Amino acid sequence: MTTLDDAYSACAHITRTEAKNFYYGIRLLPAPKRSALCAVYALARRIDDIGDGDLPTAQKVAELAKIRKLLEEIDSAGDPVLLAVADAARRFPVPLGAFEELIDGVQMDLDAVHYADFPALVVYCRRVAGSVGRLCLSIFGTEEGHIDPRTSTYADQLGIALQQTNILRDVREDLLNGRIYLPQDDLDRFGVVLRVDESGELADPEARLAALLRDSAARAEDWYALGMRLVPYLDRRSAACCLAMAGIYRHLLNRIEEDPTSIYRSRMSLSGGEKARVAAAALLRAAR
Repeated sequence: MTTLDDAYSACAHITRTEAKNFYYGIRLLPAPKRSALCAVYALARRIDDIGDGDLPTAQKVAELAKIRKLLEEIDSAGDPVLLAVADAARRFPVPLGAFEELIDGVQMDLDAVHYADFPALVVYCRRVAGSVGRLCLSIFGTEEGHIDPRTSTYADQLGIALQQTNILRDVREDLLNGRIYLPQDDLDRFGVVLRVDESGELADPEARLAALLRDSAARAEDWYALGMRLVPYLDRRSAACCLAMAGIYRHLLNRIEEDPTSIYRSRMSLSGGEKARVAAAALLRAAR
């Protein structure tokens, strides 16, 4: 029988192994919040992995439906990750319905991915990332010990900013997997047809894609500005965690804006040392 300690250990292992960017922030939290957030991440990761995996579409739909059912019966679930999430939800005001929103977003990836305009893309981003922002907020708490209604909106906006960064970073990888997240009206406005050239790079003979990526990065930066209004409401350790997680993605966004061609051949990432420096800076900033 899986003990609660075993369940949380399994979630911590998943987070350390898979949360290449988020774990630099998560480890800044005190132990109870760190354990709870690892549980939330582990379940969110499981849902994401179903959408991104190699299973046939029908089986993916079935697996997502299975998780929906388990969420309804979470207090009796024997699965280690769900056991930890259930305990976290008893200790923190975790909105389990946000996992349902995440599932809705992942199901959007099972069809032909195409967004007519940016508002349509925001719906997707809100489901797959705004939901995670609100889940994190429930564990962070606030300096005053209660959740101000505005902070849910800010957490949602910050999640949307992070997802836009993911989309820009992964344009080539997504294209090769048959997915295009850049809105069609943006592609039309800049005269871009996404394709790779004979060398495998994103084709951009007239620098139109570069202009589109810079414009999209500037728009994402506006969403960071909206979302970072959350930070003053958080306690010091939670603020440091939030600043570190957002800071890593914001660094990626800034690099894309400075040099859009950096994502044409391969997926961009920060080194371990760069991530550690961002986390250290976040801790210092939160202490002020």
